[in-house]
Amino acid sequence: HSTQVYLIDDLDEYVDCLQDMLEAAKEQDIPADAIVKESAPAQFEVNLHHVEDAIKACDYALLLKRLIKNIAYDHEMDSTFMAKPYPGQAGNGLHVHISLLDKKTGKNIFAAEDPLQNTSLRHAVGGILDTMAASMAFLCPNVNSYRRFGAQFYVPNAPSWALDNRTVAVRVPTGSPDAVRIEHRVAGADANPYLMLASILAGIHHGLTNQIEPGEPIEGNAYEQLEPSLPNNLRDALRELDDSEVLNKYIDPKYIDIFVACKEAELQEFETTISDLEYNWYLHTV
Repeated sequence: HSTQVYLIDDLDEYVDCLQDMLEAAKEQDIPADAIVKESAPAQFEVNLHHVEDAIKACDYALLLKRLIKNIAYDHEMDSTFMAKPYPGQAGNGLHVHISLLDKKTGKNIFAAEDPLQNTSLRHAVGGILDTMAASMAFLCPNVNSYRRFGAQFYVPNAPSWALDNRTVAVRVPTGSPDAVRIEHRVAGADANPYLMLASILAGIHHGLTNQIEPGEPIEGNAYEQLEPSLPNNLRDALRELDDSEVLNKYIDPKYIDIFVACKEAELQEFETTISDLEYNWYLHTV
């Protein structure tokens, strides 16, 4: 049934299941905290605390996913991380917040009173934007992933950045100067977190090393100002990844070759399968 984003009453309906999820996460030392209602029916966002180890962050994401599925089953419910399970409803995303700490001092190198004046932050964003198209096969790795995109669902479809603007691909939240960070808003919940984060970190290092400027930040609604330019299907995304000199430098080219081959095989299977919709449209009408 229909539910409303951020509505507390909708949390009450699922409170027993959600509470069990948080308690199970605590028992397993998974740093999950807030659960908020999202816009689609029975859709919820679960936040994980920042951790300094990127691999550990990915571990927690996968463990939490497994936990959620099991607890939902115990409550006679199903859970899904499919990017777009229902037409006309918001899909499931996997947003990641990234800070970079100085290894010697432990301080956040993105910290700034004015984030626009922080050179490291700008170059990191520049590298992410420069490699975003090539990273799409890792951020959105399935045919269904690309059904999630659309301005009405706040899913970015072009490389873009801004301060505290949820219509862009890379958002820099404003607030405490010490907590300045990057929010990457493109990946779907069906992404492999290890590959997703590897591609984002590769982009950051690429930007810092080559001092890539990100251009001017977007002001206002990015969907009204930018034409869609990111790959909008898996085949194009795989081609961008395969052709990327930058990502083939950071990620073993042999792995990329195998990944692309496996995904192309999946795509071939998908494209040669006759769907129920085709039977409904054509079996008795042509």
